[in-house]
Amino acid sequence: MMARLKELGDENRRLKKMYAEERLKAEIIQEAIAKKWCSHRVELSLW
Repeated sequence: MMARLKELGDENRRLKKMYAEERLKAEIIQEAIAKKWCSHRVELSLW
């Protein structure tokens, strides 16, 4: 039973790390989209 608890704890840590990495990627993508949108709006306002 203790071995199973350790396995579950290890898997939980792995999944939490994976989730954190994916959230970070999503945040970076959102920031890049926002910056691209802002620069596009600036270009349009210069016309």
